[in-house]
Formats: sequence, C-alpha cells, structure tokens
Amino acid sequence: MLKSVNLMAVVMASIVLISPAVSVINTKAAGPQKKFGLGRMATAAEVKAWDIDVRPDGRGLPEGQGKASDGEKIYTSKCAACHGDFGEGVDRWPVLVGGKGTLKSDDPVKTIGSYWPYLSTVFDYVKRAMPFGDAQSLSNNEVYALTAYLLFMNEIVDDENFVLSKNNFSKIRMPNEKNFTKDPRPDTPLMSSKKPCMKACKTAVKITKRARVIDVTPTIDTKKN
Repeated sequence: MLKSVNLMAVVMASIVLISPAVSVINTKAAGPQKKFGLGRMATAAEVKAWDIDVRPDGRGLPEGQGKASDGEKIYTSKCAACHGDFGEGVDRWPVLVGGKGTLKSDDPVKTIGSYWPYLSTVFDYVKRAMPFGDAQSLSNNEVYALTAYLLFMNEIVDDENFVLSKNNFSKIRMPNEKNFTKDPRPDTPLMSSKKPCMKACKTAVKITKRARVIDVTPTIDTKKN
C-alpha cells in the first residue's frame, strides 16, 4: 500500500512540473513562427519556367505560331513512333485521331477529335509533357504547329496550310465541347439536404456492366446471393 501511495505522489508531482512547460510551448507556438533560414525566394525566371499552363480562353498562351504542314514533319519524327502515323496509336499508346460517333457505344474511342473539350488541353499537354522522355524540348512554334496538325488530322480544320497562333487560338471550337457541362450534383436533393438514406433504402446492387479488361471485375456467384 505504501508503494502505491509513493507512486501516486511521483505521478502528481510530474504532472505539476510538466504542465507549465506544456503551457509555455503552446503559447510560443501560437505566436510568430520562427524562420529557419532555409531556401530562398524563387526568381522571376524560375516562376516563369513553371507558370506555363494554358486555359480554355487562351490565357497563358505564349507568343508564336505554327502551320499544320510543318506540324506533320514534327509529328512524324517525334510522335508517330508511339501514336502511329495516322494518330491511330501503337500498342497501348493513346489514340489521337478518329472516334467520332463512338462515345455512346460499348467501345468509345476518346480522341482529340471525338472527346476533348478544349484545344488548350492539347496545347498545354504537348508543351508540358511531350515528347515522352524528352518533355518541354519543343519550341512554342513547334507546339503551335503540332497542335495545328492534330486539328487537321481530326478534320477540325480542313487546310494543311492552316496557321495556328495566339491570335486565332480561342476561336477554335472542339466538336465535343458542348457535351461537357458543370457538375450538377450539389443541386440534387441528397447533396443539398446532406441527409443520407436511413430507411427504405436500396438493399441490393445489381451489376449491369463489367470492366472490359479480363479479371478486373470478380465473378459473382448469384446462386449464393
């Protein structure tokens, strides 16, 4: 019994000693943060190198221009090995051309011409990440030319001498743009009320479609259910 009393006395003394220290630490943490002297402010050139995004309205586009026929030469030498001579895709590399009228089918082909809503996505992605393994090696004029050629291959423009530039970029409308809409889900009853179903809810889920890749969707024994 004596040992227990002594142990409690030690614990209580420790709490009394530690509590003021904790209080001081919390007080200091709430004040101005200490600077550790690490790093430095990014230079204007460094910020500019990262700030290369292009928006649907054309903001962020660099100066420059490129002709579709010039883009064909660039595509052949730097893109066709993966994307195919006609944008059909090699092996599992993305298909860039075709797919019109397939989006509602069981086998939709999502390409620049059939699916992508904005031309800025094409320009931004090519400039930022292509060619694969040598990203950002293309000049602004080369990116404009490649983008123009991709428009030509997808029959969005019908002239191989078409010149794409910062001035006419935002005038190009993509075929599937109108089918992209704002997400309406915050306006649905469930999302607006934020009240989950608590009774008379769906008791079972029926699988209506399966993944096209073999072994991705497990087989379900319906007899046991």
